Amino acid sequence: MYLITLEGGDGSGKGTATKMVSEILLKEASFSSVEITAEPRRNHPLGKLAVESVRTGDAGPLQEAGFFAADRLDHSHMWIRPKLAMGSVVISERNVHSSLVYQGIVGDLGLDQVARLNSGAMVPDLTIWLDCDPEVALRRINVGTLRMETMNKTEYFETDELQKKIRSGFHSLLGGEIPMPSPFDKGRIVGPIMNHGTEAELEEKIRNTIRRFLNSRFSPINVSIQEVELNLIRKSMDANDGQQTLDVGASPSRDHEDWLQGDAPWKIISNAMKIYSDAWNSTNPKLASTVPKVALSETVFSIIGTLSMISSADVKQLRSALGPVRTVSHRHTQRMIQFLDVHQWIRRHRTILGREAPRSELRPDWQAFGKLALLMSPIRQKLHEWHRKAGSSPRWKDALTNILRDGDDSLISDVKLCIQRFEVIGCGRGKGNKIPVDIDELRRWYRGD
Repeated sequence: MYLITLEGGDGSGKGTATKMVSEILLKEASFSSVEITAEPRRNHPLGKLAVESVRTGDAGPLQEAGFFAADRLDHSHMWIRPKLAMGSVVISERNVHSSLVYQGIVGDLGLDQVARLNSGAMVPDLTIWLDCDPEVALRRINVGTLRMETMNKTEYFETDELQKKIRSGFHSLLGGEIPMPSPFDKGRIVGPIMNHGTEAELEEKIRNTIRRFLNSRFSPINVSIQEVELNLIRKSMDANDGQQTLDVGASPSRDHEDWLQGDAPWKIISNAMKIYSDAWNSTNPKLASTVPKVALSETVFSIIGTLSMISSADVKQLRSALGPVRTVSHRHTQRMIQFLDVHQWIRRHRTILGREAPRSELRPDWQAFGKLALLMSPIRQKLHEWHRKAGSSPRWKDALTNILRDGDDSLISDVKLCIQRFEVIGCGRGKGNKIPVDIDELRRWYRGD
């Protein structure tokens, strides 16, 4: 759901850094996928026009900037945004900031004009700005840059004047000396990251940058979290629709449509809260200290909610299914699975050969709570706060009514996000039952009226 771009002058190490970012994200994050791209696109007709305009030098600055903008707009809406909406992270070697520097500053078109040409493009969520001394950059350039393919390399870099101008442009724009034009002032810029040392030193700098960004829980600019969540929930439920899980217990399985099986949502939450609390209090203190104390925690909602959508998964597959919105660290996922296994809320089984990692399957009794966790995730924090204030004997039947009575516009907005989720998850009362479409209907559904 993030667009991460690598910027800097020729020879600054963008290609190497792009691969590093990809490898770090694949190891440490749980995006649906990690996609690598670059601009201009040399394998696309619009990108080829931009490339040719530079190679030939026939186009004027404005026309050249227009070719780059056309390629970027098509790239943004036909390739990048659909991937962001499905929970992927897109890493782009060069993006709009290159146009702002090369055409806006170096090409003297002006930042405002270049920004207007690109105003419909995706806005980078994170821009990693790489920098190095022009002399170092020159030594790294083994093949020509875009412009150098049609001219003598030595002539192109005569006195390093162009490289110095480009570097100065990046420092002025990305360093904040010149105000970033709208809408590209929304993203986060990190740098300059100096790339004068070894690849190991650069990788460490990049890793720290990525970790800080992910830990900040930065709200994506180009897609909403709700859109990503709905797409991922729909994808998981469609993938597992019709699949039957093992049922060796006395309780009947809860199906895709009738997962409430006549129970009121508030009763399911109330029972889950009590059972979870009793389990936590009776658990080995060493294990208990590694998992949340209450079932309303983000970790519990994420893991049990995700398990309710999939037939079974090992830890790696589960983290992939969590996606970027419900993401939980690998360590916390393992500990939570261990806790759920100890208290028999999941079944763990291996393949016949026993060579693969054990797979976890949510037991039928917890399917309804998992679906409710997905539905009510936007107001999870408010429920948690209400529970904390309610004391030892909370009246869960009135929880939603009390929260709404004391809520503000922000809460109302979050409740509406919950209502949108019914279109994907259903109301849990079987086919033919109307899903809640407004706050009053949501309240009645929650109370079981």
